[in-house]
Amino acid sequence: MSYFVYVIQSKIDQRLYKGLAKDISKRIKEHNSGKNFSTKPYIPWILVYSKEFDDLSEARKWEKFLKSGSGREFLKSYLKNMSI
Repeated sequence: MSYFVYVIQSKIDQRLYKGLAKDISKRIKEHNSGKNFSTKPYIPWILVYSKEFDDLSEARKWEKFLKSGSGREFLKSYLKNMSI
């Protein structure tokens, strides 16, 4: 089974949300339909990053990393390079 660590960005104020899901497209639809309390005020969201894992514990480690200071710096650099 695959697990996805994903990052979505609000088109309202560019804030980022990091999460983990089995079905990434279903999860993003849930974010954009207002089913998640913490993301509802910032709809619409777009996918800006995802990484697939076969192992749930590895996916959780990567999600935790992305939420750390080093992970935020990684994402900042990644997103800057993607917009070039």
